[in-house]
Formats: sequence, C-alpha cells, structure tokens
Amino acid sequence: QVQLVESGGGLVQPGGSLRLSCAASATIFSSHTMGWYRKAPGKQRESVATITSGGGTNYADSVKGRFTISRDNAKNTVYLQMNSLKPEDTAVYYCRAFMVRTGSNYWGQGTQVTVSS
Repeated sequence: QVQLVESGGGLVQPGGSLRLSCAASATIFSSHTMGWYRKAPGKQRESVATITSGGGTNYADSVKGRFTISRDNAKNTVYLQMNSLKPEDTAVYYCRAFMVRTGSNYWGQGTQVTVSS
C-alpha cells in the first residue's frame, strides 16, 4: 500500500519559515514526480512546486524565490522549504506522487500551514 505522510505544518508569523516533509513509500518514490499542492479556504487546490525523478523543478509564480522543493532519494522524502511566508500562503498543503506515463497518482492527507501574527 502506497503511503505519503506529510509533516512540518504549523502556525508561523509573516516573514517566518517552515519546512514541510513528505515521506513516501519506497516502492514509488524514486520513479515518480513529487509535488506540493495547497488548498486555501474558498479557493481551488493549486500546484505549489514539483520535482521530477531526475531533479527538475517547477514553481508557481506566487512562490518563486521564496519556496524550494527538494528530494532525498535515500530517505524517500520530499521537502518544501518555505521562507518569507505571507498570510496568503495559509492553506492545507498536500504531497502528491504521480507518473504521467502510467497514470499513477497518490496524495497525502495534508498538513495545515497558517501564517498569521
């Protein structure tokens, strides 16, 4: 059974930092693109950042220069380092593992990030 387990969310003041982690099942991690998505109240879920199995990255314009996605293949974990956080970054953040070629697609349970003073 494939599992994605997020951690690292919480409450942080504007301008602060958080690092999210997503531990994935070893059976899929090395072959799948990993991504972070978020859903804010009243808004649709959006892609925040993705990283391919080869290390290629892509970011939403709203987080470029502030967020960094990375993966540790030895630990089967993907990270999202979030700096200079803004109130509009408040959302539930979800980890996703997917492979376009096969159509496989897995989601974590989500972790809440709240940016507020």
